[in-house]
Amino acid sequence: MAGLWRSYQALMTRHPWTVQIITAGTLVGVGDVISQQVLERRGLANHNVTRTAKMMSIGFFFVGPAIGSWYKVLDKLVTGGTKSAAMKKMLVDQLGFAPCFLGAFLGISGTLNGLTVEENVAKLKRDYTDALISNYYLWPAVQIANFYFIPLHHRLAVVQIVAIGWNSYLSWKANKM
Repeated sequence: MAGLWRSYQALMTRHPWTVQIITAGTLVGVGDVISQQVLERRGLANHNVTRTAKMMSIGFFFVGPAIGSWYKVLDKLVTGGTKSAAMKKMLVDQLGFAPCFLGAFLGISGTLNGLTVEENVAKLKRDYTDALISNYYLWPAVQIANFYFIPLHHRLAVVQIVAIGWNSYLSWKANKM
């Protein structure tokens, strides 16, 4: 396991953007597999591979680039590595970025699932508040630790590892019709 981590770190040093995006897409896909197999209990025979591919594409083309870019912007908005700076970063992240990101994620997944604009708006009205409240149970504590202890180039990976469970929840929420 230590060798795998060293290899990952070496790749992050050479190709940080690419590795962050691949990590995000892969882990969003893992979250969908867990959602289908554990939360929804579909079984392998009824696993929706197309859905997993759609969720992975959201990870590759939206989650990875959005969060990776956001962390760079956030580090410029709130500088320093103190506990106070970590708290400020968490507040800006959770009060500014998270609500927008979550709405976009649910909207994109609805669009990829073929929902009309009206159906997508209705789904957002139904699911957004519950998802945002759930977000606030998990992410503030994770983000304070992330911003205080983790170097910028590893933050997306740490978040995505924690987010395997979160991605499972989001996949379930996004695909619940």
